[in-house]
Amino acid sequence: MRGVEFETCHTVGEHGWNSRTLHLYSHSGTHMDAPLHFGVSDDTIDRTPLEHCLLPAWVADLSGIEPKALITVARLGAIAKKVRTGDGLLLKTGWSTHVDQPQHYRDNFPRVSKELAEWCVDQRVRLLGVEPPSVADVNNLQEVTEIHHLLLGGGIVIVEGLTNLEALRQERVFFGALPLKLEGGDGSPCRAFALEGAVWVDPGAAPS
Repeated sequence: MRGVEFETCHTVGEHGWNSRTLHLYSHSGTHMDAPLHFGVSDDTIDRTPLEHCLLPAWVADLSGIEPKALITVARLGAIAKKVRTGDGLLLKTGWSTHVDQPQHYRDNFPRVSKELAEWCVDQRVRLLGVEPPSVADVNNLQEVTEIHHLLLGGGIVIVEGLTNLEALRQERVFFGALPLKLEGGDGSPCRAFALEGAVWVDPGAAPS
């Protein structure tokens, strides 16, 4: 995987235990961006509130979307009318199936349109998760900067490089993405998961 290397540090035979030194690019694999990543603010990955990493999320099924397509609000279908303040939004494009074709995976993925980014901010979406390695064209500095500035500047947590979304059968899940708590980090690989059928309590809801 791009940005990941393992170096043997100790072995049972020589030292009595096994260990490895991990060399990780801060945006390798499934990862989370911090506002510092694009200079939106000085907020770093260790300052990302956990309540922004664990939340109910809608799964928008965009299976069959074309390479390099711009994902618009209309592409979300009925999900667009269901998203509420504080929800997460996961874009299921199937793009993770191309991860073994590095050039294609990195250069031709469907990406978030400016319209959708602005809509997410207006709807006060708390987290946006995508399968490609980025929410915007990594070969277009103007586009990738604009989309990251819109989302991160709007207080939205960005999770990129998701996999296995095709296993989800429900349109609403409990989603978690837990980054390493790296002091001063511009981003971090994270463990992402979704629970179907989970029951959660909205901490802002009035007692019944």
